Amino acid sequence: MNWRIVAIPASTIPIIIIAIHFDIKLEDLFSIGLFPFIAAVALMMGKLVLQGLKFGYIARTYLGKFESLSKLTGVRMGSEFIKFTTPMFIGAEFIVIYWLHKKGISPSKASWIAILDIVTEVLAGGALSIIAGILALINGAILVGIVILSTSIFVTTLWLVLFLLSSKRTFHLPGSISKLVIKIGKEKGIKYVEKTNMWIKEVCDMSRQNLRTPKSRKVFVNGFIISIASWICYGASFVIIAYGTGYFIGIFDSIMAVMGANAIGNLPITVGGSGLVEVGIVAYLNNLNPFNLEIPEESIQWSAVIGWRLATYYVPIGITWILLVKLALSKYNKPTMS
Repeated sequence: MNWRIVAIPASTIPIIIIAIHFDIKLEDLFSIGLFPFIAAVALMMGKLVLQGLKFGYIARTYLGKFESLSKLTGVRMGSEFIKFTTPMFIGAEFIVIYWLHKKGISPSKASWIAILDIVTEVLAGGALSIIAGILALINGAILVGIVILSTSIFVTTLWLVLFLLSSKRTFHLPGSISKLVIKIGKEKGIKYVEKTNMWIKEVCDMSRQNLRTPKSRKVFVNGFIISIASWICYGASFVIIAYGTGYFIGIFDSIMAVMGANAIGNLPITVGGSGLVEVGIVAYLNNLNPFNLEIPEESIQWSAVIGWRLATYYVPIGITWILLVKLALSKYNKPTMS
């Protein structure tokens, strides 16, 4: 986990640049007020709790009551630390699969649960981001809308198509990657390729067995609804911070701005989308070029944007790190499956 030593400080660089560029002082951030800041943190934690509960619901549906819902929720929340401290295409599913495997769950079952969890998350977030992108285009923010739509449609479509196709065909490692692994690893490389292809086959088999069943359709719909609720919590968090600085915005506009900025932050350029999200939310609200550092200072109170980012990104980093270490990466005895 040594990447956190570099990743967390690296994620603060864009914030520092923005603060210096727009002459934001500590008193500007303090002007937000303690209550709005805590309330925004609470909403963000509500998002993470809902994600955790959804994971627990999916896991217990397919695996039985092998672990408490609170433990499953905590593990899923802790896994978000990976997403916070890596480029946005690298998600938390690896920690979830690792933890389930350590609990005695087969890699294929663990992967199926993690994939179902992430697909509902991506689809819900993608749907809201696509709406935000369409609204941006309608309001004349052409570049902002194009960036949001291109990113959200690509990510959403990729996950959804792969998920649906997994029930109809068996995937395997691309030939070029297999050859490269074998060339580098020799005999071990051959074993790695064989094991990976076997794992992919097992996941596809799980998809064929479960995807079209009534139980799985119910789980998918419920998971999607929970994901929508979790993203709404995230989007609504900006309203409270903005009000604290005297910038008034409706809840719907806040959700759309946050989801649009989240889509821009999904570009795998910075750690956790740091810098991209902040500039993206300002660009969305003011129909500006999201890649133009000359965004007018008067366009929005930048203290609101940075204060919101502190509440919804930097505070959760610490909380999810504690949960990751205490729950997902802690030593334990494998329980008996029920």
